[in-house]
Amino acid sequence: MLEKLSFLENKYKELSQKIIDPEIINQIEEWQRLVKEHAEVEPIVFKYREYTKAQTILEEDKEMLKDKIDDEMRELLKDEIAELEETTAQLEEELKILLIPKDPNDHKNVIVEIRAGAGGDEAGLFAGDLFRMYSMYGERQGWKIELMSTSEQGVGGFKEVIFMIKGKGAYSRLKYESGVHRVQRVPTTESSGRIHTSTATVAVLPEAEDIDIEVNPNDIRIDVFRSSGNGGQSVNTTDSAVRITHLPTGMVVSCQDEKSQHKNRDKAMKILKTRLYDKILSEQHNEIAEERRSQVGTGDRSERIRTYNFPQGRVTDHRINMTIHRLENFLNGDIDEMIDALITSDQAEKLKQVG
Repeated sequence: MLEKLSFLENKYKELSQKIIDPEIINQIEEWQRLVKEHAEVEPIVFKYREYTKAQTILEEDKEMLKDKIDDEMRELLKDEIAELEETTAQLEEELKILLIPKDPNDHKNVIVEIRAGAGGDEAGLFAGDLFRMYSMYGERQGWKIELMSTSEQGVGGFKEVIFMIKGKGAYSRLKYESGVHRVQRVPTTESSGRIHTSTATVAVLPEAEDIDIEVNPNDIRIDVFRSSGNGGQSVNTTDSAVRITHLPTGMVVSCQDEKSQHKNRDKAMKILKTRLYDKILSEQHNEIAEERRSQVGTGDRSERIRTYNFPQGRVTDHRINMTIHRLENFLNGDIDEMIDALITSDQAEKLKQVG
């Protein structure tokens, strides 16, 4: 680990010189790439310097103990040594975490897709609850929520809802939410008071940027049609709804929420690009099976990850066996405790791979 840190410090010094080189500054793209790399390495190097400084003082104090000194000074040194040993141990752990390979998508915005699963109308209502939960969580974080596409059901809730969350680190916080969410509660339509179990699936996809993926215009077919609302009534008298079909994969995306055909097309293309990007990422993850096994369920969306039990007022995440007995607060967007635990668990697994 120390060899790797020493290498990174030398690299940081080299990058520091390059980003102030007038010749490189004139090469905008290369300069931006180097600045980004410099910013990524900087926190590790600063922490490493803090560690080496503490380690140097610790060694000096130990050497001083060997000298002839009075009892008072000896006690002071022993106290300082104990404190420094604790500090260096803590800094070493922090450095190990900083050395965990970064997910290149962590800084990105996300597109969240929630679909009603098993359970009929109740599943749609639960999908609506999850949409509200993530929206409220996003607001707590100061993120912006943008509705992309909805398919509502007659009794409230959604058959499907797709929305974007824009904000720093959105993917890093929400990527563990992908999977099957299960709810156990008495539906409002249930007269006998029997508890029903319903599900909804959540997919959290990092937003595809133009540099990530390009879509060949010849690979897509765009159809326009008239928007319709619940029950088939006309919402718009013009053909503003857009359906994009990606011919090589058969992926189909429809958007009709906006009154403008242009806006619906932009949203549909953003969703399509993000799904194609996610497909590429999934294929890469499948090729690195060992890496996927070390992650906390960020891949398999058929995996049942969490249960929301209303009679007991609890929510349980099955991947880390964690239960929170504040279901109402949780559904109101207070989900940081669970997310922090998932991140910690994922880091612990990855730490085992850091040499």
